[in-house]
Amino acid sequence: MIIDTLYWSCIEDLCQHPKVRMMKKYKHHKDLSCLEHSLRVSFLSYMLCKSLNLDYRAAARGGLLHDFFLYEWKTEKCELGLHGFYHPQIAFQNAEKYFEISILEKDIILKHMFPLTILPPKYKESMIICMVDKYCATVEYVRCLKKPFQFQEKTCIIDKE
Repeated sequence: MIIDTLYWSCIEDLCQHPKVRMMKKYKHHKDLSCLEHSLRVSFLSYMLCKSLNLDYRAAARGGLLHDFFLYEWKTEKCELGLHGFYHPQIAFQNAEKYFEISILEKDIILKHMFPLTILPPKYKESMIICMVDKYCATVEYVRCLKKPFQFQEKTCIIDKE
């Protein structure tokens, strides 16, 4: 299934950035890269927000950048403390460094690990990313999704078997 062009237009500039492409080299859940996981969260959140007449663009972008921490979390120590608690702050700092981030996207990135982040998401879109992230992580760990997203130059594709 080819992901729709409206979704691609929401994230195209992010996907073409070399730092976002670096997410391919970091393993995240099981054999998936951080980029593959983030694309799943981004696309599913985009679809949900679009169907609910919410800000699907912010959901797509925030979902893609929610784990933009750029280190191998299983083998490298997080400079601030435990990865689960602090990687949202690192992801936000990276996102803010390379992109213009809206208030909604900031809330999405910083609060996607609720309840570990203590403060709950402020917006519906943030709560959707929080739940979709947990759903995707669970599915990825139990290997229900057989093939990850394939990251390509101008399209993002999901393979079905």
